[in-house]
Amino acid sequence: MTALFTTAMALREVDPGVYAGELNQHWTIGPKVHGGAMLALCAHAARLAGGGGSSAVQPVAVSASFLCAPDPGPMRLVTSMRKRGRRISVVDVELTQGDRTAVHAVVNLGEPEHFPPDGHAEPLLSAHPVVDLMAPEPPDDIEPIGPGHPLAGLVHLSGGCDIRPLLSTMQPGAGGGPPMLQMWARPRDVAPDALFALMCGDLSAPVTFAVDRTGWAPTIALTAFLRGLPADGWLRVVCTCLEIGHDWFDEDHIVVDSLGRLVAQSRQLAMVPPPR
Repeated sequence: MTALFTTAMALREVDPGVYAGELNQHWTIGPKVHGGAMLALCAHAARLAGGGGSSAVQPVAVSASFLCAPDPGPMRLVTSMRKRGRRISVVDVELTQGDRTAVHAVVNLGEPEHFPPDGHAEPLLSAHPVVDLMAPEPPDDIEPIGPGHPLAGLVHLSGGCDIRPLLSTMQPGAGGGPPMLQMWARPRDVAPDALFALMCGDLSAPVTFAVDRTGWAPTIALTAFLRGLPADGWLRVVCTCLEIGHDWFDEDHIVVDSLGRLVAQSRQLAMVPPPR
């Protein structure tokens, strides 16, 4: 059986630089398609359009603006090559549904960090906190999102990937400081890849959960960086922010693989849900 994430990322070229795809109900938050899944699909379209057949070429930076929230179903991705360089190429992507553009993305293609096969080479400097906060695998008492889970009615991604959030980090005032939401994730029946790592840059519940604002928090702009290709196993995700205002909030994700290597990071600007 084809893995669900692999199926979700599948694209078919229908015209030069134009691709058809589909994100079904497995890739939704509430009734609408998940922003990180759309960002990953845009990244894949850009990779197909500008990769030139090289598996080394990856979407190392993706900046997406969200124009509307599409429903699950067929989508069309139109690419435009802006620069083809020796080390970096730039591709514009528009993801549309019907006659509406849902996402406009600018994708920088290049080669991410080259990790050695043994995984033992240290970066020149690393300051992320994830390895000290989280074990490589979720503890046995951390339940996956699924039937009966508190987030099951909202987060439908669990149909296509295994997500295990540490619910205690989502509670208002958790830890007495700013929110630091934590979760483990991996796709079902396949190893995590570049696209899954990018999607994990938008995986967490909104940090506004920490101030008891739990409604829909639409993302306006999201930028994600692919820092390296993930090793097989669980990805660890930590989500933080600098400020939650009355109208807007920022949200940062750090994604670390099973070997403790930084593989993706992101920053987004979104709207604060109204009080309940």
